[in-house]
Amino acid sequence: MIAGVFFNRLKQGMPLQSCPTVQYILGYPKAELTIADTQIASPYNTYQNPGLPPGPIASPGMAAIQAVLYPADTPYYYFVVAEDGSHCFSKTYEEHLAAVDAVDK
Repeated sequence: MIAGVFFNRLKQGMPLQSCPTVQYILGYPKAELTIADTQIASPYNTYQNPGLPPGPIASPGMAAIQAVLYPADTPYYYFVVAEDGSHCFSKTYEEHLAAVDAVDK
């Protein structure tokens, strides 16, 4: 599903805005990124640069490679991760903001 979301965003020319790319730049996982974090100048920053980063941010496993080769055909453009590791997918930015608020509660 996540690969499908990223493919949908790329097809529309939308930025990926992927938190793991910023955490890669920081060099450590951070529970919640700040606006300042998303403004770090780096070719890996998918909040600042369109398209894919210049290289992988980790060593992808076979499941990740399979997901990219065969992404889910999905109508979604956004997702947020809940504390339990589950994902909430949204079609619109407004739906996404509501999902982010629900996850933060």
